[in-house]
Amino acid sequence: LCRINNYFCVSLQGGVNDEVTLTAYITIALLEIPLPVTHSVVRNALFCLETAADQKENHVYTKALLAYAFALAGKTDKRKTLLDSLEKEAMKEDGSVHWQRPGKEPEVDLPYYRYRAPSAEVEMTAYVLLAYLTSQPAPSQEELSFASHIAKWISGQQNPNGGFSSTQ
Repeated sequence: LCRINNYFCVSLQGGVNDEVTLTAYITIALLEIPLPVTHSVVRNALFCLETAADQKENHVYTKALLAYAFALAGKTDKRKTLLDSLEKEAMKEDGSVHWQRPGKEPEVDLPYYRYRAPSAEVEMTAYVLLAYLTSQPAPSQEELSFASHIAKWISGQQNPNGGFSSTQ
């Protein structure tokens, strides 16, 4: 479906291993350079991602990447549609919000052990946060409020040195 690059680097594909996800990673990188959305490679990639976003069975990780890519591209309607869908799949607890992969076992809540989520879940939650904060012209108060709950969860995933389980 979406092939910009014939080389797949598994270590860079945090949550999903498919061409749409890789295309989203590359598109995000190009938009962050920043290449304009009118650049032929970016335009073609966005067309591909828009087609993929219309599929109902996208993985939550893919939706997070797509939402951020569309936010960077200024495609507010696509961004909003994906964020609305992601909000329905969010895990909300103790004033924080995050996303986890489907079929994952619930975390163990032990008094002497502080659970930290797997890196793919930290990454996808961070992409959703970026999508909320990358709004043109600016995020609404409602979006900022929701984003603060996401940031609360992410900050709780830091290790004692202030880093995370992932280098991404």
